[in-house]
Amino acid sequence: MTPLLSVQSITKRYGPHVGCADVTFDLFPGEVIGIVGESGSGKSTLLNCMAGHLVPDTGKVVFDTRTDGPRDTIAMSEPERRMLSRTDWAFVHQHARDGLRMGVSAGGNVGERLMAVGERHYGDIRNKATDWLARVEIDETRIDDRPTTFSGGMQQRLQIARNLVTGPRLVFMDEPTGGLDVSVQARLLDLLRGLVRDMGLSAIIVTHDLAVVRLLADRLMVMKSGRVVEAGLTDQVLDDPQHAYSQLLVSSVLQV
Repeated sequence: MTPLLSVQSITKRYGPHVGCADVTFDLFPGEVIGIVGESGSGKSTLLNCMAGHLVPDTGKVVFDTRTDGPRDTIAMSEPERRMLSRTDWAFVHQHARDGLRMGVSAGGNVGERLMAVGERHYGDIRNKATDWLARVEIDETRIDDRPTTFSGGMQQRLQIARNLVTGPRLVFMDEPTGGLDVSVQARLLDLLRGLVRDMGLSAIIVTHDLAVVRLLADRLMVMKSGRVVEAGLTDQVLDDPQHAYSQLLVSSVLQV
């Protein structure tokens, strides 16, 4: 099977500081990979290099495109990469405000992404927006309300609707439950798990929360000081960590 995404020797430095170093892995269709580590471990740098928000110093990010097969997204032109990010890719930010237009209605936020891929019929766009609000458990009567009137959990669900309305095949998630109350986190995780399953999505999730990857990820990568120190099936890594740093991460959660 051809990988949906093949990350090859990605390295990013900030002067003498290593953001991430020589990271290589494959992500297959329908698979979810979690990346964990403490703050400064390099997981967010790696995610942003993969998603095209940062240009790595070395390495390739090869995506199996619908029309041209595997392509190195780093070598793509800016318009090509922008179209990819509107269609087959999605990025869910930790803070929903970073992924929403706060001065635009909820329906407008979802509709904007549809318009970005060429849809123009107002009725169709509004119907799809209404459908997606329902899928992320936002009442359709809120379609004309602005995100500023929504709770944090609702804003995050709206951001997910905005991202998924165009049917992407790969979703990057940066601490998707960070900063939310525990009860809100649980509801959001349950929603995400259902959407990943129902849409057959592939996803890469960066988080410091091991409960998140336990619930969502098939495989797990543990990062420390910019490097992957352990990788494997999620349950294997969490139940029987081999690297000393992985053992420390797991034990610190168990002691809380």
